[in-house]
Amino acid sequence: MAGINKVLVLLPTTEEHKRLFRNAAPSAEFIFISQSELKKEIMENVDVIIGNPPINLLKEAKGLKWLQLGSAGADKYVNEGILPPGTILTNSSGAYGLAVAEYMLAVLLELFYNLHLYRDNQNHGLWKDEGNVRSIHNCVVLIAGLGDIGGEFAKRIKALGGYTIGVRRTKRSKPDFIDELYLTDQLDTLLPRADVVAITLPGTRETYRLFSAERLKKMKQGAVIINTGRGTTIDTDALCDCLESGHLAGAALDVTDPEPLPAEHRLWKMKNAIITPHIAGGIHLPETFERIIRISVENLRRYTMGEDLINIVNPVLGY
Repeated sequence: MAGINKVLVLLPTTEEHKRLFRNAAPSAEFIFISQSELKKEIMENVDVIIGNPPINLLKEAKGLKWLQLGSAGADKYVNEGILPPGTILTNSSGAYGLAVAEYMLAVLLELFYNLHLYRDNQNHGLWKDEGNVRSIHNCVVLIAGLGDIGGEFAKRIKALGGYTIGVRRTKRSKPDFIDELYLTDQLDTLLPRADVVAITLPGTRETYRLFSAERLKKMKQGAVIINTGRGTTIDTDALCDCLESGHLAGAALDVTDPEPLPAEHRLWKMKNAIITPHIAGGIHLPETFERIIRISVENLRRYTMGEDLINIVNPVLGY
């Protein structure tokens, strides 16, 4: 059994959530506060943090043994020198699949059915037919990244009659909801086949501008791209060029590079772009937050009992 003296919880918990945490580690002292209430003195004495503490305060947590993030992304916390040596880092992968996959499906249908154009027309009082639409049925959808989010999106596409091609970093068995499965080194040969490219990749050295100008040009004429991973995966200027030229029919971006996207950036003005401010994976959907709580409580129970934790982040890979 791993000894815990003090647990800092930075998630917005209810009384029921607090009860679950205390039951998972009965001998520990708990501090339930928000980030805005966090002070240097509190960080100095904690063994465990649940939530996403400010990077600049982590240097004060010299006795930190384990950090359980409320996010799936861990890129801010894996850089050398951020966490005390030996600190275990876990994330909340598995909490966001439902919300982000449904977001991806929503924006894909918006682009396919020209709903973004009709919204623009509505704002101008314009009664205008925007022409042909497209269906997910028989559509070839390439999903780059087959974690929780990519897998959940693929299931929905498959259920609607789409053809799914999965791309992942390491070799694993092909799930039923994927029609074809490849490794990342096959990406260039797959892009010309896809009507939709959906990106759910983490932000790492390997994924930085994976979708370069050259690679974007290899995409099928009239294809649509969706990104809910990290904005740095796409060369933003090159994407703008492809949208302006008509090579790509549309883009739905919940993440951008830079982020936040500057008000003067040309991407804002593009009729065939849908932009949201990194909200698909937030906790706007209550079930997402409940899943974060369940993952955190289960990991706290495991930590207390000396069992293996789930969702351990590899600091080299960044996820």
